[in-house]
Amino acid sequence: MDAVVKVGGSLAEEPEWLIALCAKLSGLAENYGLVVVPGGGRFADVVRDSDKRFNLSSGVSHRMAILGMDQFGMLLAQITPNSCATYSLGDAKQLAETEVVPVFLPSRLMFKEDPLKNSWDVTSDSIAAYVASRLQAAKLVLVTDVDGIFTKDPEKNEDATLIERLSAGELLKLDARTSVDRFLAKLLVESPVDCYVVNGKHPERIDAILAGQQATCTLIPARTG
Repeated sequence: MDAVVKVGGSLAEEPEWLIALCAKLSGLAENYGLVVVPGGGRFADVVRDSDKRFNLSSGVSHRMAILGMDQFGMLLAQITPNSCATYSLGDAKQLAETEVVPVFLPSRLMFKEDPLKNSWDVTSDSIAAYVASRLQAAKLVLVTDVDGIFTKDPEKNEDATLIERLSAGELLKLDARTSVDRFLAKLLVESPVDCYVVNGKHPERIDAILAGQQATCTLIPARTG
């Protein structure tokens, strides 16, 4: 498996961004074995709001948010040419070998195995990392609406700078709020997968990453040794 690509729900705020990204992923599937994992986006935001209103248990809010990923995944499968939504990792792997874009809906796997902490520290980033591990993917590409991980929140700090490369251990120690969830670093510390955080408004950057070329992004290299 060449790559697991998580498509962040924030990209749905501007439909033209998401449509262009999905078209690019469809084209890339002709040359690479890809599995798409959906983010949560507005579907997960509804769960966050309900959690605040009703003080839900961590287990219930976790599962509801994962169901939100399923919903966004169905949307992605609708707008991505030559794609297919599936709940099965095995089917996703087989589809990826036939130039189809499999969109993996994670709820059945995550409900059955419950492998990750039930917390808002765990979002689609960590779930995508878990899927990448299960599929033994060479790369994990986290597609969001910013260029990567910054020293500070770029929306609030003009002096924030892009971190082009950092280890999982360095990410674990980073105090600043980042564009990835808080649990991801713990998974990547022991993971043999290269993780890239990249801006989906520039789909050509994903093309470059898969081709092993330089791109504007943050690389969290695989554990070695």
